[in-house]
Amino acid sequence: MDEVEGVINGTYDYTQLKGDTGPLVYPAGFVYIFTALYYVTNHGVNIRLAQYLFAVFYLLTLLLVFRIYHRTKKVPPYVFFFVCCASYRIHSIFVLRLFNDPVAMMMLFGAVNFFLDGRWTLGCVLYSLAVSVKMNVLLFAPGLLFLLLSEFGLMRTIPKLSLCAAIQLLLGLPFLMENPIGYMTRSFDLGRQFMFTWTVNWRFLPEWLFLSRYFHLVLLATHLLALLLFALRRWKRPEESIMELLKEPGKRVLLAQKLTSDQMVLILFTSNFIGMCFSRSLHYQFYVWYFHTLPFLLWSGGVKKLAHLLRVLILGLVELSWNTYPSTIYSSAALHLCHLIMLLSLWFAQPPARQGEKAKSQ
Repeated sequence: MDEVEGVINGTYDYTQLKGDTGPLVYPAGFVYIFTALYYVTNHGVNIRLAQYLFAVFYLLTLLLVFRIYHRTKKVPPYVFFFVCCASYRIHSIFVLRLFNDPVAMMMLFGAVNFFLDGRWTLGCVLYSLAVSVKMNVLLFAPGLLFLLLSEFGLMRTIPKLSLCAAIQLLLGLPFLMENPIGYMTRSFDLGRQFMFTWTVNWRFLPEWLFLSRYFHLVLLATHLLALLLFALRRWKRPEESIMELLKEPGKRVLLAQKLTSDQMVLILFTSNFIGMCFSRSLHYQFYVWYFHTLPFLLWSGGVKKLAHLLRVLILGLVELSWNTYPSTIYSSAALHLCHLIMLLSLWFAQPPARQGEKAKSQ
């Protein structure tokens, strides 16, 4: 509220906007949403009303997530109990801490629902709005780009990417006109340094290594390599080249086959999960970035021996790691172990069949 109060008072230079927690580092969508909350909650004084509003956001998020799970039918019904009731940390992030992360993820899951319904333009609009609230939604971008290329080819994908970019420009226009460099460097700062005090995932490292730019570059390179490997070996059909994806579906050598709901969700959620695995730092509120995707990813794994009980235990261990405050060497190591098991199970998974392939098998 302190950060948006500066905008309300007429300051549009992002380098001059700050609050008790530091400078404003979120894109313009955050400013507009929290400005609305500022007025609704009597200048940020009525915290209880804000909590009620975030409780509504929480319920909407669950509704959107459950609709995705209903479309895919991948996860057994009893897992919904864990998604709703088992995470103290998620409840805290939504209705106690009132971060912008839940708002961004609510919009993201809305966009995924639009993609599943075949409403790609509306989905791209909502996706871009989610990015404007918090930049972590960009972790889904590699998967979304793959889906757009697979569905439309390069030439028909460009207008949708342009629409996403235009929304960012439109929302940021008042700030871009005042100080364009200040806005871009503050709101989309990919090199921002995180504090070792708050890290959940790298507590077992010495602080000098955690802060090292070389370590960050290694993580970035590994992140990009993992995305490339999954795109080439797990997401696309083995007999299809990347160059074929750039063509319009009707002009491809192989008959274009529609992506199923399972495949679309798996690609998007895996793209985000890979980003989480190789993140420079995860803070406690970042848990909401992937919490609601974990059951789908676990039940999409290809390891047959990964029984239902073991999957639930992994969910529990992940939850325990995120609930350990302050984080310890063991909680960080346990989190990485869970991430590794999940990533390997996704790698060895049988890719979901496309609609044409399903018809042939039937």
